[in-house]
Amino acid sequence: MTENKKNIIKKTILYNNHIELGAKMVNYSGFYMPLQYISSLKEHMFVRNHAGIFDVSHMGKFILKGKDSDRLIQYITTNNLCKIKIGQAQYTCIINEEGGIIDDLVIYKISDKEFLLIVNAANIEKDKKWIKDQIKKQKHSDVKLIDISLEYSILSIQGPSSLFYIQKLTNVSLDKIPFYHFKIGTFSEIKNVLISRTGYTGSKGIEIYISNENAEKIWNNILETRKGKIIPCGIASRNSLRLEMGYRLYGQDISEDITPIEADLSWIVKFEKEFIAKNILQKQKKEKKYKKKFLSFTVEEKNKIPRQGHLLIDKNGTNIGYVTSGIYSPILKKGIGLGYLTNKKKTNSIFLFIRNQKIPIKIGKLPFIEIQN
Repeated sequence: MTENKKNIIKKTILYNNHIELGAKMVNYSGFYMPLQYISSLKEHMFVRNHAGIFDVSHMGKFILKGKDSDRLIQYITTNNLCKIKIGQAQYTCIINEEGGIIDDLVIYKISDKEFLLIVNAANIEKDKKWIKDQIKKQKHSDVKLIDISLEYSILSIQGPSSLFYIQKLTNVSLDKIPFYHFKIGTFSEIKNVLISRTGYTGSKGIEIYISNENAEKIWNNILETRKGKIIPCGIASRNSLRLEMGYRLYGQDISEDITPIEADLSWIVKFEKEFIAKNILQKQKKEKKYKKKFLSFTVEEKNKIPRQGHLLIDKNGTNIGYVTSGIYSPILKKGIGLGYLTNKKKTNSIFLFIRNQKIPIKIGKLPFIEIQN
């Protein structure tokens, strides 16, 4: 009997490097990924104060090109692609006919008719099918989708000192790349490397896109060049770092059952253009009739940490919502969380329900912390 391919856990090209560095490996979105090397708390603080390097090669990578590629992207995503120029990136989302989020992604404009799409690892096949179906449906026969997910690696170097530490490895002036822009240059003597001022931590940093054959060389060069100054970090610290910024995680904070309006992502929904489910989202925003309402909160009570799945209740103990993401914030030294209210009845008092205890929470704005990079 042959093993079901869907159950095979993939490995990034740097798997053995992670093992040699003592990483604790876990299955994350179908890939063996480093959870942590020393401790998630130490890694978190090192990124906030110095610099860390993450292997995020599990992310999906598509090339979309052709005469109508820009028109197709405009129609299947909510943000306005016309707002960015060649050399810029844009955060956006793909939605279904009901307005639910199929995936959130970053789009890089390589040329007027060629784009790099970075999608979530767990959604690679789903996104690929959806986009190909839309190519057929919209009759854009010239548009081609090329899946390069398993051919390229992504290294993310994040932290206030990150650009300074790795500048000597590249001919690109890293400090001169604006946020959400990119340059293609030489890195570790390897040509045509895409270097982007993006990241998922909120701290200053870059992401490097390279072919698998060059990934190990660049990974090692970065760690060796600044030994002890840049440390390898795992997905546990990446999660706590992104949550301090309030960045949504697909599969937890956003999904096909949640619209970008409900997820408080209206800033990536541009109604001046046509796109799938535009009328639904427009009506939802205007009438403010949400099935779910996003909220972010802190827990002032010591040692009370919100976790995914915890209930939100009112003063009478009625279930009025749920937590989608929650952690202990190493910077704030308290619990922080994201979630949704599902009860339309207004209430001034919201509590976190943990182990039969009613814990008061404080509703706040995002990001949870302000970073000076």
